[in-house]
Amino acid sequence: GFEQQSQNNWKGVFSISSYTQYFDVDTDVVVNRLISSFYPAGGDFFNKIGANPDLYGLIWITTTLVFMLAAFGNCATYLIQKRTDRTTTWSFDVGYVNAAACGIYGYSLVVPVAFYFLLRYLGSNASLIRFWCMWGYSLSIFIPTAFLLLIPVEILRWIIILVAGTASSCFVTLNLTSYIGGSNDLRMMMIAAFLLQMTLAIFIKENSLSKWPLDEKLVYVFGFLVV
Repeated sequence: GFEQQSQNNWKGVFSISSYTQYFDVDTDVVVNRLISSFYPAGGDFFNKIGANPDLYGLIWITTTLVFMLAAFGNCATYLIQKRTDRTTTWSFDVGYVNAAACGIYGYSLVVPVAFYFLLRYLGSNASLIRFWCMWGYSLSIFIPTAFLLLIPVEILRWIIILVAGTASSCFVTLNLTSYIGGSNDLRMMMIAAFLLQMTLAIFIKENSLSKWPLDEKLVYVFGFLVV
């Protein structure tokens, strides 16, 4: 069924109370929306959220994904260094955090804004908050995927990320159909949305263990499971 609509209590950009309505969701609502993001064929996410889009999912999902990518990257450097040179002191590589944060936060904030302004320019009645909500939940599938990418078999890792990327891309593009008309410009935007989501999926893969040789990946995975 449809979720209850929230009242518009906007009191200005610099008023905290203006944003509270976008975090007024309970666990059941968030779980329901997460489950919907794993089944892209429905294409009814905007109908499901009704007039009650949330930003809680956007912040929670992106932050969890950034943490997982940074943590797995640093765990890899730690285990491999302990295997090759136990005398050297290991140090936390903040570069993994910076790369993951810039990539995930930047994508989830900028891409919906770009599509919002493009669709508004082309005459569509788009909503920025609803776009942020939808794109935020579209990243939820990459959270379990980030753990599966620890598998030290390159072909299997490519299959995993392509399946997850395709599911996430289809979720975005199918839900954008409510804003897409018959013009070629709008249809090209659907293709662009699909390709951008797949690009993010490849970024997530390349930000994990892909730079390590196969034998070092095996050491990392087995060491991670033992720890």
